[in-house]
Amino acid sequence: MSAKYAIIVPDGAADAPLDCFDGKTVLEAAETPNMDRIAIDGMQGCVRTVPAGMTPGSDVALMSLLGYDPAQCYTGRAPIEAVAQNIPLGPDDWVFRCNLVTCADGLMADHSAGHISTKEAREIIDELKAVLESKTVRFYPGVSYRHLCVISGIDFSKVTTSPPHDIIGEKVAKHLPRGKHSDFLNDLMARSQQLFENHPINRVRRDLGENPVSTIWLWGQGQKALLERFSKKYGKHGAAITAVDLVRGLARLIGFELIPVQGATGYVDTNYPGKGQAAIEALEKYDIVFVHIEAPDEAGHSGNPQQKKKAVELIDQFIVGPVYEALQYYEQYRILVMPDHPTPVEIRSHVDEPVPFAMAGTGVKGFLHNPFSESHANRSGFVIKNGSDMMEFFLKI
Repeated sequence: MSAKYAIIVPDGAADAPLDCFDGKTVLEAAETPNMDRIAIDGMQGCVRTVPAGMTPGSDVALMSLLGYDPAQCYTGRAPIEAVAQNIPLGPDDWVFRCNLVTCADGLMADHSAGHISTKEAREIIDELKAVLESKTVRFYPGVSYRHLCVISGIDFSKVTTSPPHDIIGEKVAKHLPRGKHSDFLNDLMARSQQLFENHPINRVRRDLGENPVSTIWLWGQGQKALLERFSKKYGKHGAAITAVDLVRGLARLIGFELIPVQGATGYVDTNYPGKGQAAIEALEKYDIVFVHIEAPDEAGHSGNPQQKKKAVELIDQFIVGPVYEALQYYEQYRILVMPDHPTPVEIRSHVDEPVPFAMAGTGVKGFLHNPFSESHANRSGFVIKNGSDMMEFFLKI
């Protein structure tokens, strides 16, 4: 029987020490007996998932984690999500992430417009399509606040944009698109702002005390993405479990099967037990199963340490524990638990620091038998400097 592998990614779970947890990080404060057992049974260390000079987004970090060097392969975040939505891109097409955001008093107040529901968002995107679409501009609805915009026939290679989740509380004017042809993007965003001002959805949201949609925010641009199949590169057939288009797109690009889970939301209310059970069932069919949980990252962006701690505990209880138990029925196996990047709650954005990992299974021998945490991972002295090398290390039995 071939070896079985599971990778569990609590997105953005790594953090800094917090006063509210008496100087502990979220991972240290959370009750995580299963992650701790993996670190104690096996090994832990650190991985730098974001190459020097690159923005510490989940797109870059997860590409590294999956074993692909972003410095060689990365073309932008939005092109990856376009693959998830089966949006065809021609040679003259540029695709942008199109967030629905809330701005207030000239500041970026909320990158998600209060985690607007998909139903409400669809109505707003439909309005955008009716008023702003043309032969040049096309909008594609996604989930909640996450959507895409494709623009044809204009070269945006010299444009710089900012992820809205990295500029919470900062002046919007400082972070508007800039560079050649950025005026086209800024005009689209300004026109959307006029369109949304008195939209019925926003009137209801204001009455309910919820954040309205102020404008679209265009960022993460790029052209068509291509990656080598995982089965060709690493000789393993895999499946992915996720609720966000970014990971769906990466999975499709590398030839992983997508396993749907009812109630998986990409937020803190996701179906944790469902994801765990789906991973266990997928192990019967695939060599490697990749489970991504967005919840800790969303809590980090919200600046909510208690919510982040709870998400980590639920991941440990309903995903890490059951999957680790299931793997031990196979003759050879390995499990890896690691965030893609830190999302510290005090700054509410990603940072490019190395992340801790815990790994156990066949042939894994550790030398620091301590619970899983950033400090213990650092103390181990084991560092993988190029994140894309992690996969080969993990698969080598």
